[in-house]
Amino acid sequence: MAKKRLTRPRKGRVLAGVAVGIADYFNIDVTIVRLIWVFLMLPGGLPGVLPYLIFWLVMPESNK
Repeated sequence: MAKKRLTRPRKGRVLAGVAVGIADYFNIDVTIVRLIWVFLMLPGGLPGVLPYLIFWLVMPESNK
């Protein structure tokens, strides 16, 4: 069985592909992940921006 990896795909991106990568990894709709990011941005931005930037830097880009 192939091991699942958390990556940022090139297809389906809006900004950096973080939401699409997380949605693919957990096998959920990308809209749900994007709504969670928006919800985290409401209390001033930092709770949403900081994790997004960390994921952007840590998650490798996939070839698909």
